[in-house]
Amino acid sequence: MAPQRNAGAGAEAELPEYAGHYRLESCLGSGGMGVVHLARSTSGMRVAVKVVHARYAMDPEFRGRFRQEVAAARRVSGAFTAPVVDADPDGGRPWMATLYIPGPTLSEQVKRNGPMDPDQSRRLMAGLAEALRDIHRVGVVHRDLKPSNVLLAEDGPKVIDFGISRPRDSELRTETGKLIGTPPFMAPEQFRRPREVGPAADVFALGSLMVHATTGRGPFDSDSPYVVAYQVVHDDPDLTGVPESLAPLVLRCLAKEPDERPTPDELMGELRSVAAAYDTQVFVPAPRTPEDRQQVDGDRAPADAPARRPLRRLGRRTVLVAGALCLAVLGGLTLVQVFDGDAEPARKTAAAQSTPAGFGAWEAVPAPDGRGMPQCSYAARGLLCALPGRVFALDPSDGRTVWQHEAGGTTRSEPPAVSGGLVQPSLDVTGDLEALDPATGEAVWREEVPAYEGVRAVGDMLLLTRADGTVTGVDGASGKTRWSHRIPGQAVPYFTSFPGEGGKPSAYATSSSPDGSGTRITAVDPRTGDVRWDAELEGSLTPVGAADGAVYLLVGGEVYGDATAVIRYTPGTGRTRRVELPVPVAQAQAGVRGDSVHLMGAGGSLVAVDMAAGEQRWRLETGVSRGSVPVSDGRHVYVTAPDGRLLGVDARTGRLLGQTRTRLGADSDRVPAALPAPVLAGGHVYAGAPDGTVFGVTGDDPAGW
Repeated sequence: MAPQRNAGAGAEAELPEYAGHYRLESCLGSGGMGVVHLARSTSGMRVAVKVVHARYAMDPEFRGRFRQEVAAARRVSGAFTAPVVDADPDGGRPWMATLYIPGPTLSEQVKRNGPMDPDQSRRLMAGLAEALRDIHRVGVVHRDLKPSNVLLAEDGPKVIDFGISRPRDSELRTETGKLIGTPPFMAPEQFRRPREVGPAADVFALGSLMVHATTGRGPFDSDSPYVVAYQVVHDDPDLTGVPESLAPLVLRCLAKEPDERPTPDELMGELRSVAAAYDTQVFVPAPRTPEDRQQVDGDRAPADAPARRPLRRLGRRTVLVAGALCLAVLGGLTLVQVFDGDAEPARKTAAAQSTPAGFGAWEAVPAPDGRGMPQCSYAARGLLCALPGRVFALDPSDGRTVWQHEAGGTTRSEPPAVSGGLVQPSLDVTGDLEALDPATGEAVWREEVPAYEGVRAVGDMLLLTRADGTVTGVDGASGKTRWSHRIPGQAVPYFTSFPGEGGKPSAYATSSSPDGSGTRITAVDPRTGDVRWDAELEGSLTPVGAADGAVYLLVGGEVYGDATAVIRYTPGTGRTRRVELPVPVAQAQAGVRGDSVHLMGAGGSLVAVDMAAGEQRWRLETGVSRGSVPVSDGRHVYVTAPDGRLLGVDARTGRLLGQTRTRLGADSDRVPAALPAPVLAGGHVYAGAPDGTVFGVTGDDPAGW
């Protein structure tokens, strides 16, 4: 069958006959970014091929978005999506081929046959919850879940169209002029804080989609996208006609705040009577058990410790992103004991007696009634950790809780910061600022501040970025505003800073050109807001560290991209040194120590790059589906795994020396959005785990963990 012809004029009037070696037979549909065709391969296999509109093929920004969609779709291909068969995002007319799945979209089904009955609706909701669970596990947020992006196949719903944006289809814009999503199915944060959209936005979209499936309309309906946006942010949803058995769950999905919505796993649990049960656990080799160590090191046993009094119940729920591949749940895991007695140290582990004098390996659950993975930092001679709504200080020698403080804000994605000698617990772009005495946890100052989009502690200052691009510098010691103005060359700067810059740390803001060919980097003096230096560098770059007057950047390490090289830029001389990676590192995170850069990629690749020698030193496949930012003390490299393991690697050879046990706890089927990097202090390593544990081990002997 010849390919369909459009009636319009121009390049789109004559559609291509082939995409790669796939012959296009008929048009299945058209969207804001391209046309989807039914096609056949040389062997006769039926595929669905999306071809980007000709008017967008020459637009570098849209080409980049399509490349991102291909990468995302490849990551999530599985039982609940249309698997990617082939793609050419760099062709004259970029295209992507997926397995053809017969069946109508949910939009077509409702339009033809009317709303679904309660049983059909429950099965649909259970299937989509399971789909979102698998999508989020690989670190992807759909951001455009809607009826036309759900295929109703014989074996259940399939989610399609990853990474689509339609800025040309709507007059509603974000600050950058781009609307990510479709207004009737967007979450409030997609309008209010589009840069911070996470997996909970997909759950909100699922709630809106279920209202459509059961009533034929949405919970927020209007002909104007502006009115819809207002309703989504401010009004209660209209659930008239939603089955009584589903209405309470749908209402929870449509909560205004992301952390008040259920996770896909929670949805599946409540819909388990009709949802398929899948066992997604896989095997991961276990580290040595305490019994194994006893056989090698002698008769050492854990020291008993008095129990610790439980802390107050925290009402708000942590939103966790299933952002990794399937994790192991090993049989026979020993759960961490909850302790009583405020003054007693936490439980010591069996390895304690092999550690240096004055320090025994320990583990503690400082907030047994909390949820989430503690995010920790070391400052003011203490270990500072955070969970949603709570900040606490631990004694680094034994894990004893020194103080705790109830803090406002939503889910923590970073550890507590110290600025101006005080602990800053509320750097979550919500609520007012406050600062705490690091010795007691008592509030020293609290200041009301205007609404802001981002905040970063840099040295003794807090830098607040507003939606209009204005940056305000707040003194961390007093809470007083020292300066407020825009940063030249940066529309809405979101700052990054790095330790190890001596007494004059800089705040770095970056912005990429629309086609990704260049990146502008601006270094700002946090005390005055003055620009220290400004540079235009080639490529799409992400700063990852600073040392000895130089800044280190990854090339191509954007959200769904692969890091292909590491760059060292020295502002004083303007010199750059580029080291190519023999094999790209997917979704790389990186840490810097001296001239060494360590990259951790999705899928488990840990890479060491020697910038002085200009070469990749080693590459280790750890088997970790997704790891934290790697940190190094010069002798070892440490990485936190999603299952709570701490890995220790020889920094010189790249050999895995040891790992701690898994600490998954009750929420074994979920992992955090951001894995906390290990904390190094005084020759010791501290880490947090998904079961709420904070633990400390000696850094000298990972093999003894």
